[in-house]
Amino acid sequence: MSEKVLKKYRKSNQRQRTLEILQSTEMHPTATWIYDQLKEDYASLSLGNVYRNLNILVEQGSILELKFGSTFDRYCANIKPHYHFICEKCSAIKDLDLPPSHELNERVEKMTNYKVLNHRLEFFGLCDKCNGE
Repeated sequence: MSEKVLKKYRKSNQRQRTLEILQSTEMHPTATWIYDQLKEDYASLSLGNVYRNLNILVEQGSILELKFGSTFDRYCANIKPHYHFICEKCSAIKDLDLPPSHELNERVEKMTNYKVLNHRLEFFGLCDKCNGE
């Protein structure tokens, strides 16, 4: 198996600020939300710049990209393996303090004869705010 070679990138104030914004929030924002947070400080900023910086941060392993289709991708600064809860009413995404199940990987391997490297699991329902309405 070949090792993944990381491309080297010059330091970028915009990229560093993007990471800081992600690390300062518990929400799992979209690129547009991040753009809105940055545009006051960077006059020439474009949404394309934000996507490029997010892609570099994902490639470097600094953040996670949660793909839910092209218009719903979200970003997460918590890079430790974890699960998410997604509210079906308000679309909030919350990290769950639940250790990933290695048993689930083993069950899939036994069932399929595949080699499972990791898995992603989301729980859907109503968050505490929406459940109380």
